[in-house]
Amino acid sequence: MTLERILYVDDEEINLELLQLTFMNELDVITATSAREGLRILDKDEDIQVVISDLKMPEMNGLDFIKEIKRRSRDRICMLLTGFMESEIMMEGFNKELIFRYIMKPWKKEALMEAIKQAMVRQNESNSIS
Repeated sequence: MTLERILYVDDEEINLELLQLTFMNELDVITATSAREGLRILDKDEDIQVVISDLKMPEMNGLDFIKEIKRRSRDRICMLLTGFMESEIMMEGFNKELIFRYIMKPWKKEALMEAIKQAMVRQNESNSIS
C-alpha cells in the first residue's frame, strides 16, 4: 500500500520529526526546514499535492511560501500550522483562497489527520475536474 505524500515545512526540526513519527503509518511525510528547501522539493516531486507549513519562519514566512506555491501550481492544497493566532494573515489566506485550513499548535493527531484527509478529498475532486 502506498501512502499519500505530504510536505511539512517548519524551521524547528523537532516539529518535523514529531509530525513524521506521529503519521509514519498513515502518511509519507516529506520534510523541509525552510521555505526555499520546500520549494526545491516541490519542483522535483509532482506527487506531493498537500503542503503543511509553519507560519513563523526566517527568510520567508509560511504565507509567503504558500503564495509562491500557488503561483507555481494553483492546484496544490496548502495548510498553515502555527502557534500564533494571526487573524489578518488568516483572513488574507482564506480570502485569496491560498490556504485550505489554519491549524493551531499544539495539534491533536485526530484533528490534523481529519484536515489532511479533507485536503486529499479536495485535491482528488479538483484533479477529476481538470
